[in-house]
Amino acid sequence: MTDSYDEVLFDVVARVESARSVGKADIGALLFWKRLRADTPWAMALHNMRDSDVRVVTGAMYVAANDLAVDVPTAAGQARQALIGLPGCVSGGALPSALILAAAPDRMAIYDKRALKALGILGIALDTSDGWYRGYMQTVETVRAEVRGRGKDWSARDVDKALFQLGK
Repeated sequence: MTDSYDEVLFDVVARVESARSVGKADIGALLFWKRLRADTPWAMALHNMRDSDVRVVTGAMYVAANDLAVDVPTAAGQARQALIGLPGCVSGGALPSALILAAAPDRMAIYDKRALKALGILGIALDTSDGWYRGYMQTVETVRAEVRGRGKDWSARDVDKALFQLGK
């Protein structure tokens, strides 16, 4: 990844931080950034929702993801649960984790098939008993603690980028 790769993400993060929710235009930008397909039934269902309704759902997700009263995995699970009613977020992980990352970039990480592949390469199994995204973020936090013990201060985003590279 080049230094310019995350420019779209940073632009979205700034708007989300100001609005405290994610609108349809920013979801479109995240789809571009994440390189997800938008010619799907869920994308049409999302287009047919009012932006204000999308923002109600993503606003609840924003609050959950940024709840400093709970640990990161708990906040991740609650944020993921808040998105269940949003088209594109009923199942799967790519879009929901992109929205959650945009809402809480200092706490959360992106999930994709390459990260899952990398965890397999490393012999790390996810505990998904309390939800897959919560389990993923627990693993990310464990990796961050391990790296911190070796003198490096990695963000959750640093971990997901390393997993992405390993899983390519």
